[in-house]
Amino acid sequence: MKVTDILVQCLESEGVEYVFGIPGKEILDLVDSLSRSNQIQFVNVRHEQGATFMADVYGRLSSQVGVCLSTLGPGATNLLTGIASAKLDHSPVVVITGQAAFERQHKESHQYLDIAKVFEPATKWSIQIKDSQRIPEMIRKAFRVARMEKPGPVVLELPENLAEQMISSKPLPATFVPQSIPVMDSLKAAISLIQQYKKPLVIIGNGVIRQEAVAELHTFIEALQAPVIHSFMAKGVLPKHHPLNFFTFGFNKNDEVLAVIKEADLLIVIGVDFVEKLPKEWNEKKLPILHLDAIPAEIDEYYPVQVELVGNIKQSLREFNRLTIPTKSWVPFGDLQEKIKKSYQIEEIPQDLKSLPLTIEKVLHIIEKLSSKNTIVISDVGAHKVSIARTYQPKQPNRLIISNGLASMGIAIPGSIGAKLACPNDSVICITGDGGALMNFSEIETAKRLGLSIIIIILNDSILKLEQETMNKMFGKSYGVAFQNPDFVQLATSFGVKGGRVSRVAEFENMLKEALESSNELVIIDVSLQI
Repeated sequence: MKVTDILVQCLESEGVEYVFGIPGKEILDLVDSLSRSNQIQFVNVRHEQGATFMADVYGRLSSQVGVCLSTLGPGATNLLTGIASAKLDHSPVVVITGQAAFERQHKESHQYLDIAKVFEPATKWSIQIKDSQRIPEMIRKAFRVARMEKPGPVVLELPENLAEQMISSKPLPATFVPQSIPVMDSLKAAISLIQQYKKPLVIIGNGVIRQEAVAELHTFIEALQAPVIHSFMAKGVLPKHHPLNFFTFGFNKNDEVLAVIKEADLLIVIGVDFVEKLPKEWNEKKLPILHLDAIPAEIDEYYPVQVELVGNIKQSLREFNRLTIPTKSWVPFGDLQEKIKKSYQIEEIPQDLKSLPLTIEKVLHIIEKLSSKNTIVISDVGAHKVSIARTYQPKQPNRLIISNGLASMGIAIPGSIGAKLACPNDSVICITGDGGALMNFSEIETAKRLGLSIIIIILNDSILKLEQETMNKMFGKSYGVAFQNPDFVQLATSFGVKGGRVSRVAEFENMLKEALESSNELVIIDVSLQI
C-alpha cells in the first residue's frame, strides 16, 4: 500500500475527524489519500496560519488532537505563528508538512528549508520522516507526545520521495497515556502544610480544565472554604456568584485581585501555567507554595514550593479529597469581592442605560445575558482581551477561549471555525478587533463554504487601542497605530454573509438576539465603539 494511504489509516486509528490545510505539490499524494477516507474531512483553508489556529482550538474543545498540514517552504513557515501559539497555550496539535526529496536536501534548492529544525523551539517534537516503514510508530508517538502534559504541537516532515513508496506497515493501536497520582506521604504532607496556616488562597490555572478536574476542584474548595482566584484561561471554573470567587488575576501590578494574595499566608496553586503570568508578578511576598500539577514545579525565589502533589490533577484531587481537608474559612479585608466586581465592571447594564453608545464592557454584558451555558466565546488579542478577561463571566469552564501564552492576534476567526467543528451543537461567538479581524478575514470564506453558523463581532475603532494606550502612558503620544478600515458590512456581503452595523446598546442586543436565534447562519456584526 502507498505510504500516504498508510499515513491516513494511522490518522484514522488516532480518531482524527478533520485535517486543516492547503494542498501543495509535495503533499498532493497525501491530499489524494485523504480524499478516499470515510472518516476524515480535509478542510482546505485560505492561509496556513488559519489552519493551525483551527487545529489549536479544535484540540482544546474536542478532547481530540487537532491536525493540520502544509506543503514545504513558505507553506510550512506560514504555520509557525499558530504552532508557537499552540505550544505556549498547551494545545494538542499534530502538524504534517511536505519536504523536498532527499537528493536535494544537501544543497541550495528551490523552496527548501530545514523545517524540522526551524520548528524545533516551537514544538514538543519536530522531526523528518527518513524511513517510510517507521510511519506508524512515528504517528503513534506524535499523537502521544502531543497529548502528554503539558500538551503541545508536534511536527512531522514528509519528504516527497517517500510519499509514493509502497510499504506493508499497519497502524499501531491508539493507547492513552497512563495517569499517575502522588504517593500518600505527599498527600498527608499537603494536609499538614494547610493546617499550619490561617489564610490559604487557591490559585487555579488552565491545567484544571485540560485535565477535566473541575468537579474534583469544587469538592476541594467547598471543604477548604478559602478564597479562590484564577488565570485568564481558567475562567468558568467557579460560577460568577460563588461566594469564594475573587475572579481573575494577571493584569498589572496595581490589579485589585493582588490584594487577596498579599493578605494570604499560603498559596495553593493548581494547574497554573507560568506562561500566563510569572510568579514574580503575583507573589512579591514570596509566600509558601503548595503545588498541585501534572508536572513538577519550576522553582524560583518567588515560587518557594513547600509540598508538591505531582500527577494527573483530576486523580490527584480525587485522592486528596478522600482525606480530611482542613477548613480555613476567611474573608479578605475591605469588602474586596465587591470592589473587584465594580472595578472589573462585572455587573450587568441597568435598563435605563441601553440607549447609550457601546463600550466593550456593555457588549460583554449583553453576550453574557443572551448566551446559554454551552455558548463558546473566542477572544482575539487586543485591548478587548483584557476587558474580556476582567468582565465576561462564562457559565461553564472551557467556554471562553483566550490566546494568552503567545497572545496571537488573528486567532479568533479561524479559531471559531475549529470551535464550531468541535462543538457543532453549541453557539460560537467570535470577538475580534478590527486589527485582528483583517489578519485572517479570508477564513470567512472557509466558514461560509463549510456552512457553519458563527457570530463574528468586530469591535471597530480603526486603531490598535492597546498599543495607543501604552504609548500614551510611555511617551505622552502614540504613533503608527491608526488605519483606515473597509466597510465590514459590504465586505461580509461580498462573501455572501449577513452583516450589520450597530452603535447603541439596544441595537446590538437586538441584532445579537436575532443572530443567536438563527442557528444556521453566519453573521458579522460591526460594532462602532465609543472611543
